[in-house]
Amino acid sequence: CQMNFSDSEIVASILAETGYNTTKVLEEADLVLVNTCSIRDKAEQTVRKRLETYQVAKRKNPGMKVGVLGCM
Repeated sequence: CQMNFSDSEIVASILAETGYNTTKVLEEADLVLVNTCSIRDKAEQTVRKRLETYQVAKRKNPGMKVGVLGCM
């Protein structure tokens, strides 16, 4: 939703000021933030599946931090 997009931009800006940058390669990430708005059950299940993917990546990179923003 539009609010989540705005929130994501704010979070990205704050993180950029502290030295973080973005990557499209999950295995390179030190921090993964999922900004979600899952009011409906299908959306919530989609987020849960995505978190399973990140859990697998975290096993390969134990230092990776994963967080969920928004509403769920």
